[in-house]
Amino acid sequence: MHPDSHIGDCNLVYCRGPYGENIAKSSCDLSATTAVNMFVLEKSSYDYNSNSRASGKLCGHYTQVVWLNSVRLGCAKARCNNGGTFIGCNYDPPDDYNGQRPY
Repeated sequence: MHPDSHIGDCNLVYCRGPYGENIAKSSCDLSATTAVNMFVLEKSSYDYNSNSRASGKLCGHYTQVVWLNSVRLGCAKARCNNGGTFIGCNYDPPDDYNGQRPY
């Protein structure tokens, strides 16, 4: 993840690299804590028993945050030219290996 590459446009574009990645943006100042809390809000869309998400809902940000096997985490924050904020967090190893449950 390279937050500096998002300065100016604040586009939410995933890097597609070897790490798990969660990204967030805001039109104002956004803290890393608030961004992670936004990711965790997806918990209500995740069904542990079926290891799936509710129809039409997202839960991948949540499962990445709580992924049991992640041992390295890094987050970065960049201020965009429009005054907004871009935050990205990378996780190693990434989640969702062969349909495993996150915990």
